[in-house]
Amino acid sequence: MSTYLKVIAVGNVGQDPETKRFEGGGQLTTLSLATTETWKDKQTGEKKSITEWSRVTFNGKLSEIVDEYVKKGDKILVDGKLRTRKWSDKNGIERYSTEIIAREMTMMGSNSSNKNQGSAVESYQQQQAPSKQEDDLPF
Repeated sequence: MSTYLKVIAVGNVGQDPETKRFEGGGQLTTLSLATTETWKDKQTGEKKSITEWSRVTFNGKLSEIVDEYVKKGDKILVDGKLRTRKWSDKNGIERYSTEIIAREMTMMGSNSSNKNQGSAVESYQQQQAPSKQEDDLPF
């Protein structure tokens, strides 16, 4: 039985999405997602926080939706899986990058520039045939 790592992240889009279009009509959209954890320091009572930045990749119809409707500052929920890629930089040094490959995206509201869209939550799912790997999941 194969295994599967599911990732759910809720955060704010750090910059407008970037879309690459391909000759066959496909496209790939990426964005950076900021997730911030806040807490109160028990000793000082001071509010503290830490922000993690994640690269998120969307493809297919989901890429089109993100490209058209998602902007810097928007709060979104992303459901997907982690993918780590290995590559060599221009000096031949091996590098690694980990990204979230999105399968679903939910718009959690709108920023000030998108007030005409209201604050409704809209959810989008990547349309693809389920893989055998997903069929084996017990949940």
